[in-house]
Amino acid sequence: MLHWLPAHAVHFPPVESALRDPDGLLAAGGALTPAWLLAAYRHGIFPWFGDDQPILWWSPDPRMVLVPGEIRVRRSLAKRLRNAGFTITANRAFEAVMTACAAPRDDQPGTWITDEMRTAYGQLHTLGAAHSVEVWRDDALVGGLYGIALGPVFFGESMFSRVPDASKVALVQLARVMAAGDGRLIDCQMHTGHLASLGARDIARREFIDYLDQWLGEPAHGRREAATNVPAPTWSFDMIGTAG
Repeated sequence: MLHWLPAHAVHFPPVESALRDPDGLLAAGGALTPAWLLAAYRHGIFPWFGDDQPILWWSPDPRMVLVPGEIRVRRSLAKRLRNAGFTITANRAFEAVMTACAAPRDDQPGTWITDEMRTAYGQLHTLGAAHSVEVWRDDALVGGLYGIALGPVFFGESMFSRVPDASKVALVQLARVMAAGDGRLIDCQMHTGHLASLGARDIARREFIDYLDQWLGEPAHGRREAATNVPAPTWSFDMIGTAG
């Protein structure tokens, strides 16, 4: 049964009650306020819906994750990291990265990164919870990614490339900085071959939730409260451009 959430009280049902088909669909409704979004990520839940749909919340099983120290950098990618003339930054162009991620793609003409989503994650960026990694070449933005950073976890949302491997470069730099700064896990949400080629793997949803419970705990005012306190990431985004 799909749970319908009121907008006025921040509270999610147990993730174990999510549907098996479609995998991980947990609830509809609620709101895209910082309180709702931060509560969702703390408990292994994320929003994903189209313009013509209500807000839909998901917690798939299994969950694809990447341990930062296990990222796989093949020889061709390592060469591109060294010689392609990229400059990597963090949080310099958050809105531009979201806009680029929202652009239609050849295999996906629509987008789930709606105007409502862009506004909501822009608010999280202002709060210091949402972050972007940008890849530049000749002063042009050619790739990047964005997501939510809470304590030792980065919850990846989307990435884009305008030149070959630019999004991979962003992910590699993020993973290297996280590994050096006690970052534990990059949440990739759902399985893709692209991420698997970089070392991401599937784990059981229960294992993922146990990690979040251990590392993030409950907000200061409890699970049912609309708390917006943001645990600072354990690594420094300022180090993104210097990762070797």
